[in-house]
Amino acid sequence: MLKYRNLIIYTVTIVGFSVLMYFVIQKGVLLQAAHAVKAPATNSSSWADFQETMLHNVSYPLAILLLQIISIIIIARIFGYLFKKIRQPSVIGEIIAGIVLGPSILGAFWPDVSAFLFPVKSLGNLQFLSQIGLILFMFVVGMELDLKVLKNKAKDAVVISHASIIIPFALGVALSYFVYTRFAPQGINFLSFALFIGIAMSITAFPVLARIVQERGLSKTKLGAIAITCAAADDITAWCILATVIAVVKAGSIISAFYTILMALVYVIFMIRIVQPFLKRYGAKYSDKESLSKPVVAIFLITMLLSAYATEVIGIHALFGAFMAGVIMPANVNFRNIFIEKLEDVSLVLLLPLFFVFTGLRTQIGLLNEPYLWKVCFLIIAVAVAGKFLGSALAARFIGQSWRESLSIGALMNTRGLMELVVLNIGYDLGVLSPEIFAMLVLMALVTTFMTGPALDLINKFLPEKKTLTPEEILTEAGKYKILVSFSSPQKGVSLLKLANSLIRKNTDQAGVTMLHLSPSTELNQYNQEEYERESFEPIESEAKKLNLPVTTMFKPSLQIESEITQTANIGHFDLLLIGFGSSVFEGTILGKILGFTTKFINPERLYDTITGREKLFEHSGFDERIKNIVKASKIPVGIYIDKQKTRFKRVIVPVSSISDHFLLIYAQKLNRNNQSSITVMDVSGVIRQNPEFRGTIFAMEEDAAGQVILHDEGSLINRPLMDQQDLILISYDYWKKAVEEQQEWLTCIPSALIIKP
Repeated sequence: MLKYRNLIIYTVTIVGFSVLMYFVIQKGVLLQAAHAVKAPATNSSSWADFQETMLHNVSYPLAILLLQIISIIIIARIFGYLFKKIRQPSVIGEIIAGIVLGPSILGAFWPDVSAFLFPVKSLGNLQFLSQIGLILFMFVVGMELDLKVLKNKAKDAVVISHASIIIPFALGVALSYFVYTRFAPQGINFLSFALFIGIAMSITAFPVLARIVQERGLSKTKLGAIAITCAAADDITAWCILATVIAVVKAGSIISAFYTILMALVYVIFMIRIVQPFLKRYGAKYSDKESLSKPVVAIFLITMLLSAYATEVIGIHALFGAFMAGVIMPANVNFRNIFIEKLEDVSLVLLLPLFFVFTGLRTQIGLLNEPYLWKVCFLIIAVAVAGKFLGSALAARFIGQSWRESLSIGALMNTRGLMELVVLNIGYDLGVLSPEIFAMLVLMALVTTFMTGPALDLINKFLPEKKTLTPEEILTEAGKYKILVSFSSPQKGVSLLKLANSLIRKNTDQAGVTMLHLSPSTELNQYNQEEYERESFEPIESEAKKLNLPVTTMFKPSLQIESEITQTANIGHFDLLLIGFGSSVFEGTILGKILGFTTKFINPERLYDTITGREKLFEHSGFDERIKNIVKASKIPVGIYIDKQKTRFKRVIVPVSSISDHFLLIYAQKLNRNNQSSITVMDVSGVIRQNPEFRGTIFAMEEDAAGQVILHDEGSLINRPLMDQQDLILISYDYWKKAVEEQQEWLTCIPSALIIKP
């Protein structure tokens, strides 16, 4: 009876309460007459009612907002990805995505779609949500500023940063004199218009500049340090000037704005003298993920929101308050890193693209429909580049920098990006900028940001600097057998290090191992970069110490990880590149070997090769696009390691299918001599038997290894019992691809594998 107790209770509960509801509903129907409830129309069809309901649901404000967010994020990510592929900051792609979704493209070519997706009455909701995203983003930007760097390098940077503001600001004010009559909105005085044009010319996008410095490996160079410091000082100075400009615009004159500026100064002093010490104590107490609980996070977020509210009420915009709150956050590196990680994904991935699209909805490039208007647009771009690029470069040269460094600083400081859009939207909201001048300035922001990468490339081409991607001592070690190990995670790095050690363990005085870790630069900021580098190499260095193996470590943020790996391998005079082969979700099956590792979309370059007949689109090799691109671009042998948690490599099997597999014996011999591995050579196609030279090499190995090398002659089959006895299979790249394409059954039971492309 006990076994049926739960069933009886469940049945009684469901049936009993269902009967009770039915009884109440039947009694309730009798009450309708007293309330004169109108009976539903019988002449309308159920399908028509359903359609009307669906139409109402689709056009409901929340449904429209959700559809807008989905569309914006998808389009922004696509454009961001495409621009990363051409070595441009993803922010440019996201800005262009906003313009594409606005009246300039979508509204011009598909007006019905634009009207449905972005109805005028829905733009208010989109604007406020994008403002929340901007507030969070400016808070993160403030936290990413390292004030210690500003204090230490202020003497080097103050001249450059202030010159990069005052020169373009002055040129912007001069430019406004010539365009005020034609482009200033009705009722806006010249002072307000001139100040906003000046600030639009003088802004620098600190976040975008920091990403470019990281991507190009300049973070730890003198040039990178100066550029970051100048941009940080520029940001703080420009935002203070912007706050003053906003106060003047709202008040109408400098004298009228005096009280607003005075209140802003009181606010800044209050934040620095009272709020910052309070937050510093909290930051010291809660500086790790375990102690940084939700109530503590709430305190800091409330501080940010109160700061933004205060500056909005004072009259200098909520974004300045969010930025200031980020600047005064506790300087503890761990605290800032944790907090940035909590907010950055939400602000950058979810909310910030809304701001780009909202800006795009305001940008009407179609208004520039006359040659004269395009001439003015080009003039604005020329003034912006001349003021920022040349102003920064000449100031850097004046304080003693070389021409190469001076021009590079100028190119970096000319980056405007997102910060420019923030300023322009503030000016548009205040009515200072007309739609025409707004569109021109948005185009200027795009052009000046887009040109940063090509400008740096041209400077490097005509004023090259002698540099390498590998440590200098590696390049000068002639005669050494050098292995480059590229790893994606510390765990995989440790496994690859053990394999590399097995190849050179008894010959470390004539061999060397370099451990390379590249990280997507979009995932790093200047606060977590050093910590991330330390955490990435800590297990590697610990394992190397256990193995008594000296290693060289290399770390670099990069957007082009595959090309960085191959470039490092090619110019570093390495003898072998070792990379990891990701774990398969179908591990242990043929399907896993074919599909389990292929998780990425088809690479556009590979699609082109397919169309032109140079490559098959679906090549069942089990390798993802990352591995294929590395193998294709490397000029040195590449070893692809499948880790099955076999770390001793004492029993190694080497299948030979063609005469070209002769090179495998070199690596087999290294494992035998350095790791005392027993080697089983499988002549799976009879090629060894037919080639006396090949056979002679193996006999020589047998004599040298004292019975640790065994040759299985023609007709040998690779089977499960044999595989179960092995620690490692050493196989050529070509034979691996053939085995996967033919779905050979032994693939389902392989041990760890080292697949080598000579």
